[in-house]
Amino acid sequence: MISLRAEVDDAQAKNEELQAKIKVLEQENLQKEQEITSLNHQKNLLDAEVEKLETRLKEEKEAHVIGSNNSQEMQNLQRKVQLLEEEAEEAEKNLRETNEKLRLTDVKAEHYERKVATIEAEKDTLEKKYEETVETSKKAARELEELQTQLESI
Repeated sequence: MISLRAEVDDAQAKNEELQAKIKVLEQENLQKEQEITSLNHQKNLLDAEVEKLETRLKEEKEAHVIGSNNSQEMQNLQRKVQLLEEEAEEAEKNLRETNEKLRLTDVKAEHYERKVATIEAEKDTLEKKYEETVETSKKAARELEELQTQLESI
């Protein structure tokens, strides 16, 4: 009976530990989602900036063809476009990495949730066995008392 109680206590401790891990993973998951949102926003801003600079570059090229001699400014704009494209690529890379980390976190959370469910089922089984053992013990004690009463009356 003591070992059953110890097993129940161990199962409850495991359950609490896994619940804590799930909470940590859920917090990490939320943090990763916020990071993804931030990176998506940053990417959208960079894409808009790239689009504006490309439009401006196109306008400058047209002005140059018409007769403007702004080659230095065009080179600056081309460098800006190139830098923004590199930043956009880096942001996309970070987004992919963050998405992968989020996916792995989800997999871990699901794994621990299954473990918790298994441990809870084991705990319920052990508690039921414990209750049955207590009931059997009480029944045996009553039978012993009845037997003692019968022996005393003899």
